Amino acid sequence: MMNKIHFIGIGGIGMSGLARLYLHGGAKVSGSDSTESEITRKLEEEGIDITYNQVAENISSRKDLELVVYTEAMAQDHPELVAAREADIRTVNYFEALGEIANEYYLIAVSGTHGKTTTTAMLIDIFEEASLDPSAIVGSLRTKTGSNYRAGKSKYFIVEACEYKRDFLTLEPDVLVITNIEHEHVDYYKNLGEVQQAFRELAEKVPEDGFIVTQTADPSVAPVLEGLKAKVIDYKSYLDLHINLTQPGLYNRMNAAAASAAAATQAVDPVTIRSALENFAGTWRRFQYKGDVNNAPVYDDYAHHPTEIRATIVAAREKFPDRQITVAFQSHTYSRTKELFDQFVTELSKADKVLLIPIYPAREEDKGEVSSEDLVKAIKKNGTEAKFFHTQDALALEIKETVGKEDVVIIMGAGEITDLAKKLI
Repeated sequence: MMNKIHFIGIGGIGMSGLARLYLHGGAKVSGSDSTESEITRKLEEEGIDITYNQVAENISSRKDLELVVYTEAMAQDHPELVAAREADIRTVNYFEALGEIANEYYLIAVSGTHGKTTTTAMLIDIFEEASLDPSAIVGSLRTKTGSNYRAGKSKYFIVEACEYKRDFLTLEPDVLVITNIEHEHVDYYKNLGEVQQAFRELAEKVPEDGFIVTQTADPSVAPVLEGLKAKVIDYKSYLDLHINLTQPGLYNRMNAAAASAAAATQAVDPVTIRSALENFAGTWRRFQYKGDVNNAPVYDDYAHHPTEIRATIVAAREKFPDRQITVAFQSHTYSRTKELFDQFVTELSKADKVLLIPIYPAREEDKGEVSSEDLVKAIKKNGTEAKFFHTQDALALEIKETVGKEDVVIIMGAGEITDLAKKLI
């Protein structure tokens, strides 16, 4: 393993996990990010030098750097990236770096449009319970450990595999889990067919003695599976509607089924699988209970796609059938909001009250084509109460003044709206 590595955008959930992997391996790790966060503060406590001023000097001032890792969403003219290339320092994106390490193991990759984080974390718990001691990186913080990285000593490596920009094609999985496939990352994929083609290319990498775990009857998945050399396992046959999970909702039982099927490929016994799943404590921002405001429970959830919004609201109604559900939502990227506008309106309208703040732009510029105000107007037409707020502070004040013991508050979205919980609790 290399001795000196720098991460540009180290506060990202995947990047921070990979940084921990290198640190655990004995490398001297440094990093930069645009803002301080709970994740970066924890990395600093663990011994990683982080700067929040992203300038070329972050590279030139560090002697003998062997590798610079950057996030896929980063602009190619980023000053640190430019400085690294000018200094002939090797640069790779997150998934390229991950693949170079993970492909040396017996690799279990968990992919899919929805559910891959929870499924990955469940699978890690199962392997721990079975004393299989895996190394692992997951796209969230496991509640059990507070970390997104697990250092193992066995042949197994479990990773969450994201389809954005076909990044997961750097991986060479021995077991591939495909939870589901939908048209997502609309700024990159033009249609569902392009998404399916990316998954097809990944599935073709699985060797003949490997396994593909998925829903074979899913019409969006079926075209990906035709003529593959690896054995295909339908995880729906592992679905247990009566398993006692701490997280509500059918979608979590489906995640559990996928994790169970993947574990079964390695001969983990059903008793061990069930025990691990029933003790699974969840992950950061996946229907995560944060506390109460005015005796109303507050949950934080990463849902940012209409399908995920629907699943979260259904789960909340399962857990709290007699309460009013208030969703505080921030849509993630203008392109996704525009492309899936009608679906967003349909699913958000299933809450009792919807409170929105401006769209989180991420890597995009506002072209004036869609806004949160547009969503509010459309949701109101469906008969659901909806309001727009220019700031989180204004939204927090609304919640504090209006909710009570008959309510449930769900903070929802992939952007900065997660900070709302701190303002409420």
